[in-house]
Amino acid sequence: MIHIITSSVGLFAYPLVEGLFGFDGLKYFGMFDVGNAFIVFGLSYIIAGVYAGSAGMLETRSIIVKLSKSIPLQTYLIMCLINIIGFELPEIVLDVTSVISGANMPLSLLLLGLYLNFSFAKGYGKLIAKFLFTKYGIGLIAGFACYLWLPVEEMFKFTLLIGFILPTPASVLPYAIMFGYNQRLVGTASNITMIISFILIWLIVNLIVFKPGTIIPNVPLISCG
Repeated sequence: MIHIITSSVGLFAYPLVEGLFGFDGLKYFGMFDVGNAFIVFGLSYIIAGVYAGSAGMLETRSIIVKLSKSIPLQTYLIMCLINIIGFELPEIVLDVTSVISGANMPLSLLLLGLYLNFSFAKGYGKLIAKFLFTKYGIGLIAGFACYLWLPVEEMFKFTLLIGFILPTPASVLPYAIMFGYNQRLVGTASNITMIISFILIWLIVNLIVFKPGTIIPNVPLISCG
């Protein structure tokens, strides 16, 4: 369940989107990641505890403490608050963070390489196949439905199309350890989603985004070829 409802936006999507569309593309996926962050660090934690039968870990106080320790979620909440009140960060803060952000793509790709493991669990073929069919079946149907019929600009539709087929985030592994799930099964499923998602995204980008006549306003496309 937590594999299906969550997406690895920060680790997997950001480096690809930055390489394809530059900073403007990151803004769209950043908006998608705001809602995804609440699911990854909030809802998925609750669901993992419910299915594990860990009632003690799902008390309101324990959930609030867990969420308050999530640095990514704290960052989103603080930045949303700053944006709502209209506060402008000092120029020196923006200069420093812009330099640090330059390492985002290489570090993310490096971490993806370290995280990927080709040692797969045996005996779970049917279960993993059912999970993959559910995750990508629902993701592709929902993504193409949004892309074809939503009355919004092209980059919004592309963000949803890609966002629904992203791999599962790395946070599912700590949850598996915390609640006593089969860690090898969770790790195997997560590794497979990274491979499948990369192939699907590559196909979609080349067949849809970079096909002749496709225009995404205000976003500089960088050719894959």
